[in-house]
Amino acid sequence: MTHIIELIAGGLIVGGIYAVVAMGLNLQYGLMRIMNISHGEFLMVGAYLTWLGHTMLGLNPLATLPLVAAALFLGGLGIYALCFRRVVREAPSVEIIESRSLLIGFGLMFLVQNAALLIWGADLRGYSFLSDSVQVAGARFGANRLLVFGFAIAASLALLGVLRYTLLGKSVRAMMQSPVGAQLVGIDTRVLHPVVFGAGLALAGVAGSLISMVYELSPSMGEPYTVTALIVITLGGLGSAMGCLVGGLLLGLVEALGMYFFSPSIKMLLSYAVFITVLLARPQGLFAR
Repeated sequence: MTHIIELIAGGLIVGGIYAVVAMGLNLQYGLMRIMNISHGEFLMVGAYLTWLGHTMLGLNPLATLPLVAAALFLGGLGIYALCFRRVVREAPSVEIIESRSLLIGFGLMFLVQNAALLIWGADLRGYSFLSDSVQVAGARFGANRLLVFGFAIAASLALLGVLRYTLLGKSVRAMMQSPVGAQLVGIDTRVLHPVVFGAGLALAGVAGSLISMVYELSPSMGEPYTVTALIVITLGGLGSAMGCLVGGLLLGLVEALGMYFFSPSIKMLLSYAVFITVLLARPQGLFAR
């Protein structure tokens, strides 16, 4: 029984990280139809910034979370202005935005990944943070993993609160539901688009910071998280933050149980199986309206 509790908890911990990553990408794609395939690379940047802050400057990794989020947010504003603003404003259709942003995203992915390889090298990096285990309900967990789960859920719930209860969040939801209608009632997309894009990268940076507290880092670590984020978005529903949270937790749980009862080598197979099943059964996602 204790082992099953540890297994389920491990899946939920990973799923919490999946949820944060997917929420950032869902903001960008759900609002502007920007298919930012380089999203995971900014997760990697956030992880390396946290590693640098801890190993070089002696900062507590938790203290780097707001710093990394702010850095990625500002970086997101610049990247949107340089790479995506013209595409979003001038593309004649949503399909053109998606296809052009996909190409730009691939370019950014290779650029950021190779820049990280040049700066930090190909060696695995990491640090020890709260690695002692704690006992909960008879099961033992790494303190860092529990902390990561708590912060991931807190970040997800905070975003849900912002989207539901603030004027900015209501503007974002209105844009997702009806872009033309939102502009007719006075919502300024010229301000909203870069802010939301920056917020998406900030969430990726936070996820990277959390991941760095548990796993080793490499310049290629971001790609799998981009794929997983797309699966979670499909599972939860385009534009649904709650869907990302539930979908991320569910996918993490499915992966953990599948790897335990079958084989660790089928992790991605399980993810794709969930992806295909949801596409066939409910193409709009479990939480789409």
